[in-house]
Amino acid sequence: MDLHRRSLPALAFISAAVLALGACGPAAPTPTTSIVATAGPTASLPSSSPGSLGSPTPNPATVYAEIEAQVQQIRELTAKTPVAPKLLDDATLKANVAASFEKDNPPKIVAANERTYQLLGLIPDGTSLKELYLKLLGSQVAGYYDSDTKELYVVLRSGGLGPTERVTFAHEFDHALQDQNFGLDKLQLDAIGESDRSLARLSVAEGDATLLMSLWAGQNLTPAELVQMLQSAADPAQTAILAEMPDILKDSLLFPYTAGQALVASIQATGGWAAVDKLYADPPASTEQVIHPDKFAAHEPPIKVDFPKDLATRLGSGWSVDLLDSMGEFGLETWLKSAGKVPQATASAAAEGWGGDRFALVSNGNRSGIVVDTRWDSPADAAQFAAAAQTTLDAVGGHRALIAIDGSNRVTVFIATDDATISALASVLGLAG
Repeated sequence: MDLHRRSLPALAFISAAVLALGACGPAAPTPTTSIVATAGPTASLPSSSPGSLGSPTPNPATVYAEIEAQVQQIRELTAKTPVAPKLLDDATLKANVAASFEKDNPPKIVAANERTYQLLGLIPDGTSLKELYLKLLGSQVAGYYDSDTKELYVVLRSGGLGPTERVTFAHEFDHALQDQNFGLDKLQLDAIGESDRSLARLSVAEGDATLLMSLWAGQNLTPAELVQMLQSAADPAQTAILAEMPDILKDSLLFPYTAGQALVASIQATGGWAAVDKLYADPPASTEQVIHPDKFAAHEPPIKVDFPKDLATRLGSGWSVDLLDSMGEFGLETWLKSAGKVPQATASAAAEGWGGDRFALVSNGNRSGIVVDTRWDSPADAAQFAAAAQTTLDAVGGHRALIAIDGSNRVTVFIATDDATISALASVLGLAG
């Protein structure tokens, strides 16, 4: 359900990375991002610039070196090559984000994702997905690491090297350590048609960096600096932009940080950092495994769901398949609560029995439709999802259908511009009549 994964680190790495510092630290988010293929002019920070609390700071190079040593000690990883951070001002950040989006997202991919969100009722018709993304990214990013160029960027918004900039550097430097020791490209975050798997794997890298950042902040920031960071994270303009974003965008951005941190923290608590290191060779296969660590421990695989390779041909002349992907437990839960206004607890319970899914977006001129074919752990789980999905379809309105066979673990959802498209899709999948 996401844009091409080569750009998704510019999207999915942006989030509010909650600092798990307990009573001594803030519970509010610190936005960060990582692995974005961008470059551009950098802002400068004088070595005598004011510190976070009004006192002179050491030379930035000295501060960075200290943080690097502290992060390596906490994370129990050694840097193999130096990483020189670059500072970005707000204008350059926004220019970089726009350039990266244009580079990595062909108009057809953007249009297909936009139409998918619209049909599912996740964004209103006429909404520009590109404009939403650029607005969100330009307001929320605090820093990023580029795994292609091996460069690390920190956005300078406080006027100095304050606690937000330092904690962001700690987070992003951990990404550099991950890349140097394990190879972030091996996670295959840009695999086309594997959004749920990619989001799950992304949760390893972000959960790792968020846990590390939390530990670093708890050990190296003063109570006053933690308060200052909390105040910075609560910037009214940034908070307002985040609040107005559709759930599917902001929740997708939050997930790798919050759910990822919970998974990584549970593994680190029992097996230490060595157990976390093993995640890069054996990452979770689905968001289900991130949400439910017991399912990851059991290596419960997703049920494979496929469409006919000649789906467009079977539909008839003029039809095309514009997008094939998977929603996963996370995506389906978000759809139920966002498009269907299903209560959070009900949506979570309805998605919990997820076994696997695949969706296809098809079009023929002005006609278009989406079919979401799902499998569940049991017929009872399928029935629970079907009930919540029907509520959601009723809320979305328009031309829609749901097919659930009693005693089966299969539920198939259809949404289209017309009933004939739904009938054609159902017939091709052997669900007509």
